[in-house]
Amino acid sequence: MAKWTPKHEAPEPLEGPVVATVTGGTILWFVLFLAQLPFYGWFDDHGHTWWVWSCLVGTSLGLIGIWYARGWEAAIKRDAELATPTDPPAAGSPAE
Repeated sequence: MAKWTPKHEAPEPLEGPVVATVTGGTILWFVLFLAQLPFYGWFDDHGHTWWVWSCLVGTSLGLIGIWYARGWEAAIKRDAELATPTDPPAAGSPAE
C-alpha cells in the first residue's frame, strides 16, 4: 500500500480569540447542565442520566481548557516580546 502524500501545502491556522471561544463553550456546557437538572428524574427513568453528567464533564474539561488557553496565549506573547529587538540606547547616554 502506498503512503499518502499531500498534493498541496496545508493552509495557515486561523487566528482568533481562543480564550473567549473556550470560555463561551464552557459556559454553554454549564448552562446545558443547569437546564437539565430539573428533569433529572425523567432522564433517570429513561436511562439517559449520562446526558446530564456529560454536560458536567464538558464544563470541567472546559475549565481545564480555559487554563490551558490562557497559558498558551501568555507564552505566545512572551515569545513575541523576546523576539522583538530592544531599542538601542540614545546617543550620548551611558550603555548598561
